[in-house]
Amino acid sequence: MIALMKRILAVSGKYKGRIQLAFVFSFLKALLSKAPIGLSFFALAAFYNGTASADMCLWIGIAMAACLLLQILFQHIADRLQSAAGFMMFADKRMELGAHLRKMPMGYFTEGNIGKISSVLSTDMVFIEENCMTVLADMMSYIFAQGIMLAFMMLFNVWLGLASIVVVLLLLLVAKGMKKESLEDSSARQEQSENLTESVLDFTEGIGIIKTYNLLGEKSKELSDNFRESCRVSIQFEENHSPWQRWLNILYGFGAVVVIAISMYLNSHALLDVTFLVGIMLFVFDLFGPLKALYSQSARLTVMNSCMDRIETVFAESELPDNGKDTIPESGDIPEVQFKNVSFAYGDKEVLHNVSFDLKRNSMLALVGPSGGGKSTIASLLTRFWDVKSGQVLIRGKDVREVKLSDLMDHISMVFQRVYLFQDTIYNNISMGRPGASEAEVIEAAKKARCYDFIMALPDGFQTVVGEGGETLSGGERQRISIARCILKDAPIVILDEATASVDADNESYIQQAISELCKGKTLLVIAHRLNTIRGADKILVIANGQIAQEGTHDGLMSTGGIYKDFVTVRENSRGWSRREARKV
Repeated sequence: MIALMKRILAVSGKYKGRIQLAFVFSFLKALLSKAPIGLSFFALAAFYNGTASADMCLWIGIAMAACLLLQILFQHIADRLQSAAGFMMFADKRMELGAHLRKMPMGYFTEGNIGKISSVLSTDMVFIEENCMTVLADMMSYIFAQGIMLAFMMLFNVWLGLASIVVVLLLLLVAKGMKKESLEDSSARQEQSENLTESVLDFTEGIGIIKTYNLLGEKSKELSDNFRESCRVSIQFEENHSPWQRWLNILYGFGAVVVIAISMYLNSHALLDVTFLVGIMLFVFDLFGPLKALYSQSARLTVMNSCMDRIETVFAESELPDNGKDTIPESGDIPEVQFKNVSFAYGDKEVLHNVSFDLKRNSMLALVGPSGGGKSTIASLLTRFWDVKSGQVLIRGKDVREVKLSDLMDHISMVFQRVYLFQDTIYNNISMGRPGASEAEVIEAAKKARCYDFIMALPDGFQTVVGEGGETLSGGERQRISIARCILKDAPIVILDEATASVDADNESYIQQAISELCKGKTLLVIAHRLNTIRGADKILVIANGQIAQEGTHDGLMSTGGIYKDFVTVRENSRGWSRREARKV
């Protein structure tokens, strides 16, 4: 419990003082909540000794009422301080996590961690945000209250105080065993929650494929199996936790009986006044009440610990170093892009080995080759989505690791094969290319990307809100909006991962026109799939098994033979087959 409090305070940042001040009011509230017990003992003694009076009873009543009113006031102040701090603290924490994720290598987001990130942001942080300050306030109040009760017992009688402390220590030992087992169960519960999140994301994002290939039964079974497993793990958590809670309840009662027995023994030997004996018998079952209430929160505390573990795990992931202080110089006689003896591996699997090439300014380099050969990795290394394991990637003679990431991104535009649009207006999706661009510039970019006409045909024009990922638009329309974004950015280097094979003929024509506008006066690195694009390249690199297998122009490579010629032959045969089939139809 104390460890969890320290963890929460450690992430409280600028709100730490606010939370600590709330602890002060929690202590005052706890003190006042137990003050009526002391006043009751005083009243009992007065009645027993015959010294009670109407005035005394009146003042005791006033004091008890004052204690109650002050409790309410101090609790209100503590709640206001803590609850506001909790929500503000985790709002900041979400922003910190967003900034941290932005600096992480793209490889982290392709290793099955999307479910973990979603679970941390939507489940773990929400649970802690909604519970941490309430639980923290209750914990402090119960701890203070238990300490005050034990102090009262020590004041009344040392032996009773020592007996109460022994019972508390026994309860703490049992609770420690409960915590150890609960932590194990809670970890399993949180892990299953992550698996369930991934399963739900997989099912919802792939629902089109699932229906098309009649996989609804199979995928539904996988999802329902995950739901059942979550149910089983949750039931196991409760079943394992309940016996410990029952033992604690038994010990609370046993502790009260022990204190009563010792009180009666002391009274029988004239070591305890009968007034205190009666008072203890009246209030003994509240003696361990704060501790009982404290451990009634144990399930929530255990889950909170697991949530904190998972949040800290994401924060512990290494960021891509951004130590660069240089800026990219103006173009000169040196190549725009250079790869020098570059090697790269995903974990232990090497995907690029000793790759070297130059890309001159305003020229086009086409990367071709079999899937998995390393083409996309080359593009990713140029943009510093990852860092090389050895060698250098340079832009205008500057190692990209020595350049500010913001400056590097200013010099590169990317048209991905899989386009993602944000759930926002079309205007905002385009203007992301250059925040601050004028409306006229955004419209001009849309016209150059051949998407102005279809945008204006939409009910709200540029203010039309597209669905998540741009799902309300066709694939070709999304592609053209992404190109408009790049045109607006006007970066000198363009990385293009061709995807025209997945759109209809009209859209393909529009996309090619848009790309032509984008590429005017630019340096192009193209992951090429279309023969027309490949033929127009100034230089072609054939990437196979992580190495440059062939290099040259289209005509030169065709005369040489080898992988490239085979690649072109397959493409031409495929195109010829498609045309013959079309004529038959």
